[in-house]
Amino acid sequence: MFPGPTIESRRGRPVAVRHRNRLPIPIVVHLHGGHTPHESDGYPTDDIYPQDMTYLHRHQGMTGMDGHAPMPAGDVSHGERVYRYPMQQRAAMLWYHDHRMDFTGPSVWRGLAGLHIVRDDEEDALGLPRGRYELPLVLTDRAFDADGSLLYPSVDATLVNTPGVTDPYVAGVLGDVMLVNGVPWPFADVDRATYRLRFLNACNARRLRLRLDPEPHDGLLQIGTEGGLLAAPLQHDSFELAPAQRLDALVDFSRFPVGALVTLYDDFADGRMHQIMRFRVGERVGPRFTAPATLSTIEPLDPTKATVTRTFRFQRGSVGHRDGWIINEEPFSPTSVAARPKLGDIEIWQLFADFHHPVHVHLDPFQVVGRGIYGPGPFDAGWKDTIDLSPGEQARIAVRFRDHPGRFVFHCHNLEHEDMAMMANFVTA
Repeated sequence: MFPGPTIESRRGRPVAVRHRNRLPIPIVVHLHGGHTPHESDGYPTDDIYPQDMTYLHRHQGMTGMDGHAPMPAGDVSHGERVYRYPMQQRAAMLWYHDHRMDFTGPSVWRGLAGLHIVRDDEEDALGLPRGRYELPLVLTDRAFDADGSLLYPSVDATLVNTPGVTDPYVAGVLGDVMLVNGVPWPFADVDRATYRLRFLNACNARRLRLRLDPEPHDGLLQIGTEGGLLAAPLQHDSFELAPAQRLDALVDFSRFPVGALVTLYDDFADGRMHQIMRFRVGERVGPRFTAPATLSTIEPLDPTKATVTRTFRFQRGSVGHRDGWIINEEPFSPTSVAARPKLGDIEIWQLFADFHHPVHVHLDPFQVVGRGIYGPGPFDAGWKDTIDLSPGEQARIAVRFRDHPGRFVFHCHNLEHEDMAMMANFVTA
């Protein structure tokens, strides 16, 4: 199935999820947005090897981006692995996906991704739309071959030896069919009621600018982001989502007449890709919800209390003898460490980009301090786990890691960039 099963968890109630690998290649599962110990975070070399190793044995001689054999495997398992999540975090819509070193892009493209929704008492007390009035929407672009199979331009079709994509797709792979929850250009029948629409940009590389037409009275009323509820709702005529980012929004369909068609557009695209899906307003009248002025209390991370400022440059560069993507002039290696933050300390990370790079940080969410000489952008409110950087842009984020010592990664979530070495380690203690 695509997307994978949706998991629901409760804040403070530990969860164990068992993943079995019946594919012919290794996988690694990362709970994106999870406040997770190292051993269950899905480190890129913590492989779950296949139950049946025949395919891998047939394609021995694996090499990495640099043309050399990969580093010795990490905390590997065979056939299956149990991931344990403490769930000591706010309610939010997380997602899980493959995170295997060098081959994340083709695996996610082919369907190894799903939602993991966390609930808590604070969110429940607001009485937000639930049940049929809460719609998680996984947005993906994909391409299909003539026989209906998913088409992806891997350098190595075996997904065992050489990672990366063919030269025309080094900047990122874009599809020509828009899927919502795995369905191309769908309709959703809605009541004349308030809906909670929870968007995930699960595209490999495509950025989205979401807009509804006709525009609802309050537009897209944002109530949350990757790290859960905002402090207060924000109104948007349109909203930008880079790969891996999420938008939690309220839309009141009661203001539309019966039979109205409300279209969700991506204004960054044209042609058929401009349209994502349509909502068809029915006769049934459902509950309306008015968002309160205050949704949650968010502790600000004070930049003046930062113990250190670090700088990371995301840029195109050589990886071995091939074009790739690097951080601070270094391709990813499991043995190198770019930062050693102390648990509980606030740090400022300065991020520079030469291209569009959605930068994702594992372990804990962060807050955007500013972009260039200005403050945060219009889509930067609240706790974030991914920031969208534009070409030539410099941004500052405040990070604070808690609870879990160990080795984690941060990387570009353009999955082709990630697979072509745009990732780095940080070690907490």
